[in-house]
Amino acid sequence: MNRTLYVGNLPWSTTEADLTQLFASYATVLSARIIQDRETGRSRGFGFVEVPEDTDIELLVGQLHGSDYNGRQLVVNEAQPRV
Repeated sequence: MNRTLYVGNLPWSTTEADLTQLFASYATVLSARIIQDRETGRSRGFGFVEVPEDTDIELLVGQLHGSDYNGRQLVVNEAQPRV
């Protein structure tokens, strides 16, 4: 089973390719998705990155949480399961 990271406070212009590239230098990225508004199609400013289960999530979060990305301070943590 893979693990999913929540990535918040993304610049509106961030693409899924940008998100993949950002995380690829720290871990193997299985998928990345930016959540978009259903009505406008615009980014909602957050997304999810899926990494292999054996990835050291604590280290990854420690390296990226609070880091600057295009003028925005990222919020990165392990995603909580949907209820």
